[in-house]
Amino acid sequence: MSRDGSGLPEEVRAGAERYLMPTYARLPVCFVRGAGARLWDAAGNEYLDFLAGIGVCNVGHCHPRVVAAVREQVGRLMHVSNLFYTAPQVELARRLADCSLGGKVFLCNSGAEATEAALKLARRARPRGEVVVLERAFHGRTLGALSATPQREKQAPFEPLLPGIRVVEPTAEAVAAAVGPQTAAVLLEPVQGEGGVFPLSAELLKAAREACDRHGALLVFDEVQCGMGRTGRLWAYEHHGVLPDLLTTAKGLGGGLAIGAVVSSPRYGELFRPSDHGSTFGGSPVACAAALAALDVVAEERLLARVRALGERLRSALAELPAVREVRGLGLMVGADLDREAGPLVERALREERLVINAPRPQTLRFLPPLILSEQELEEALGRLRRLLAS
Repeated sequence: MSRDGSGLPEEVRAGAERYLMPTYARLPVCFVRGAGARLWDAAGNEYLDFLAGIGVCNVGHCHPRVVAAVREQVGRLMHVSNLFYTAPQVELARRLADCSLGGKVFLCNSGAEATEAALKLARRARPRGEVVVLERAFHGRTLGALSATPQREKQAPFEPLLPGIRVVEPTAEAVAAAVGPQTAAVLLEPVQGEGGVFPLSAELLKAAREACDRHGALLVFDEVQCGMGRTGRLWAYEHHGVLPDLLTTAKGLGGGLAIGAVVSSPRYGELFRPSDHGSTFGGSPVACAAALAALDVVAEERLLARVRALGERLRSALAELPAVREVRGLGLMVGADLDREAGPLVERALREERLVINAPRPQTLRFLPPLILSEQELEEALGRLRRLLAS
């Protein structure tokens, strides 16, 4: 146990410093247990989790249906590779296709891997074509995904990047003007998460769809963070009725386990050929079992309606808090711009109020609570945040 009772055992801190590569600026807490929308650290302190593993634990921590599905599958079969068939993989692919674009599915392990697969599909459809992406976008940290993430502080140390990426302003006019015969795909997030929670307008999405149709390019929606019920619809594109050709998903898909996917429309389901792409662990029986259980939970319309209602309450309450200048979001994917630096508030929220949030931009707080959040837990979190901002 740490000397100050902070919940970060000294041996864990020292071990991380000695053995983990310094890729994260970790906060001083070691979580050991989770249930629903709550977490407990090594000292037994209880927290309200309004980050959900950065949008991973959409069904909450250790949801009973996910835990039961994983326990049953892990005792039966864990891995055989994609040289063979497994029933959970086929069933998950069917479920994903049926609840979205109706084509075929490639299963992988993360959002970045899903982005990589989507980029390769676009280049398979139109070799050497450009990929149009938007300012503020975030599509992952692997080299191809990073190339499609126009944030200089992230890209600069790793140049040269993948060529053929065109960055435009997030407006309907800019997207329409950028797409032409040279375009392989337009890749965008219906709600830009890491950029600060910016929902894209229906006008922009429709302009992208029309431009892609006009020039034969693929429209790719990155729903890694905004999908799986996060915005109050199973998929964020449902808010505006604009269908993409490819959909990427991950994060909340596995209910806490690592899994990602690319779903195609029927037209593009046969783009990949044998040996074009692959994944050793993609679509493992255990991850697929978890994802099937998570889908059962988040696809329920009663839950999605609650997400929409709780999101409206969260946004309206945040707008009334001191220091808050602007609130954006859909469902339980919410960003709040402040009149001060957000980073210190994230640390104080953790330490003083036992509230887990984060700051994707210097003056922006992001809220991604589990979708099974109760009204009481929402009000409790708002009270903690109100005290924090008023002090």
